[in-house]
Amino acid sequence: MDASFVLLSGDGIGPEIVSQAKRVLQLVSDKFGHKFRFDEHLIGGIAIDETGDPLPQATIDACRASQAVLLGAVGGPKWDDPSAKTRPEAGLLRIRKELQLFANLRPIRPFAELLDASPLKREVVEGTDILFYRELTGGIYFGPSSCEDLPGGQQRATSTMVYETFEIERIFRLAAEAARSRRGKLTMVDKANVLEVSRLWRRVCGRLASSEYCDLDYDVVLVDAMAMHLISRPSSFDVVVTSNLFGDILTDEASMLPGSLGMLPSASVGANGPGLFEPIHGSAPDIAGKGIANPLATILAAAMMLRHSVGLQQEADAVEAAVQAVLAAGHRTSDLARRGEKAIGTVEMTEHVLAALSRQ
Repeated sequence: MDASFVLLSGDGIGPEIVSQAKRVLQLVSDKFGHKFRFDEHLIGGIAIDETGDPLPQATIDACRASQAVLLGAVGGPKWDDPSAKTRPEAGLLRIRKELQLFANLRPIRPFAELLDASPLKREVVEGTDILFYRELTGGIYFGPSSCEDLPGGQQRATSTMVYETFEIERIFRLAAEAARSRRGKLTMVDKANVLEVSRLWRRVCGRLASSEYCDLDYDVVLVDAMAMHLISRPSSFDVVVTSNLFGDILTDEASMLPGSLGMLPSASVGANGPGLFEPIHGSAPDIAGKGIANPLATILAAAMMLRHSVGLQQEADAVEAAVQAVLAAGHRTSDLARRGEKAIGTVEMTEHVLAALSRQ
């Protein structure tokens, strides 16, 4: 396969981890007989420093012309001035909009070797394999909002949750197709006992489940109950689909099941065009430049990119198997190491992944 990928290293530890994921992708290219091209561009704080724009037009154009985009992280204390005209995070929101990325995929699958790193008991976490589908471009984050002054020095703020039928249908269909290829169970999370928007979600999803996806084991869970179920019986869920706000909260809660943010990738995809793949952790400015950042979430994001953007299932499986082998061999970065265990750095961890991948 001949494929073109854009690398957006961004800020903080972004350049360190993206460069290591690139090494893994280069090995995949050589090992499986592909030709991968990598085009590196600016986003976030570094883009503000060099161009005055957190998402330069050159970056947008390159991303649109690629098969997929691999992102590191954006932001840091250097750009936290609240009076600044723009912030690094604006670049992230804009790239999602420019590429029309309406679905965020976040797999929650703890590695067996790290079960004891989870804050929950091993018997609770063991067997967990959830794929979240979060609607990414609608809901309360994008609805009309306002803040008005009232008499007596009071203020009133309003944020409006808005969804249309087509927005719900397209994310539901993606999640349902994924459930068909997995264990056949689909859970929709809402708050239909209170919110009118959630009642629309329930009607639309119920109609599609009964008409187009009646082969699935489909159920509905209220968001507050889901928050409890994630820490009491996470292994009972397969694919979960929900709105922007609920997905944001629930996936952050679920991210603690594996024990470290440094192990979790995510993908943002749309109906057409390239997807955006990234680790879920931030730019970690406190450890930037120290060579100790965990590269595994970014390497696993690269595996998701191979699977979801260019259909290279075997190659994605190989990368994930290599990460599993490295963990099974006992290699740990500082965020994974338990007391008494040796911690290794970013490059050394990647070297172990490359060696495991080469042996396959």
